[in-house]
Amino acid sequence: MGFVLPVLFALFAAFSNALATVLQRRASLTVPQSDGFRFGLVLDLLRRPLWLGGILAVVAAGAGQAAALATGALSLVQPLFVLELPLALLIASLVARRRLPGAVWRAVAAVVAGLGVVLVAAAPAGNRTHVPLDRWALALPACAGAVAVLAAAGLRQPPGRMRAGCLGAATAVCYALTAALMKSAVHTLREGGIGAFLTAWETYAFGASGICAVLLLEHAMQGGPLVASQPALTLGDAGVSVALGVLLYEEHLRAHWWLLPQLFGLALICAGVLALAGSDAGAAAEAT
Repeated sequence: MGFVLPVLFALFAAFSNALATVLQRRASLTVPQSDGFRFGLVLDLLRRPLWLGGILAVVAAGAGQAAALATGALSLVQPLFVLELPLALLIASLVARRRLPGAVWRAVAAVVAGLGVVLVAAAPAGNRTHVPLDRWALALPACAGAVAVLAAAGLRQPPGRMRAGCLGAATAVCYALTAALMKSAVHTLREGGIGAFLTAWETYAFGASGICAVLLLEHAMQGGPLVASQPALTLGDAGVSVALGVLLYEEHLRAHWWLLPQLFGLALICAGVLALAGSDAGAAAEAT
C-alpha cells in the first residue's frame, strides 16, 4: 500500500498535467506571439476559457502531486510524470480527432515499459520529512541559476524548437524544485497543522517556484512546438527530481548490477520520447 498510493496519486496528477498542457497550448496559440518574457501574456490568457480550464487541471494535478509526495519518495513520484508526454499527445490526438499510427503506440509502450523497468530496478526508498537548511542553501541557488541560464538562452532564440526546448528545460527545473519544496511543506502541514504550514518558508517558496514554472511554461508552449518543449519538460523534471530526492531527502536507489536494467529502461524511455517527438503525433498536437 505504501507503494500503490503515491503511484496512483502521481498518475492522476500526470494525466491532469497532460490535459492542462493541451488546453493551455491551444489557448496560447490564440494570443500574439511575444519576442521576450512578457508578464502580460497571462493577462491575455485569462480571457481564454480554454486556458482557465487548463489552470483548473493544473490545480487538480497539484492536489494529486501533493498527496503523492506526502505518501511516497520524491524519486518515485516525479519520474512518473514522464508519462505526461504520451498522455498529452494522446489527448491532443483525441481533440484533433486523428487516429494515432502503430509506431506512436509502440513508442508509448516503450515509454511505459521503460519507466516500469527503471522504477522496479531502482526501487526508490526513503521518505525523509525534514531537510537541513544548509542543504537548501546549496540547492536553491543552483536551481535558480540553472533556470536563469536556460531561460536566457531560450529567449535569445527565435521562435522554434530551440527556444521551446530551452524554456521547457527551465520549466522542468522549476517544477522539480517546486515538488521538492512542496514535499517539505506538506509534511509540515501533516505534522504541525495549518498554522505551521502557513508560517513555514517552504510553503511560500514552493508557491513562488510554482508561479515561475507556470510563467515559463506559457512562454515555452508559445515559443515553439509541443514536441520540443514537452520532452525537455518531462525528462528534465524527472532527472532533476531524482537528483534532489537523493541530495536533499537522502532517498536511496539500487546500485551495482541494478544499474544495468536501469540504463536499459532509461534507453527505452528516451527512444520512446524521441520517437514520439518525431512522429505524426506532433502534428496532431500542433493542430490543437
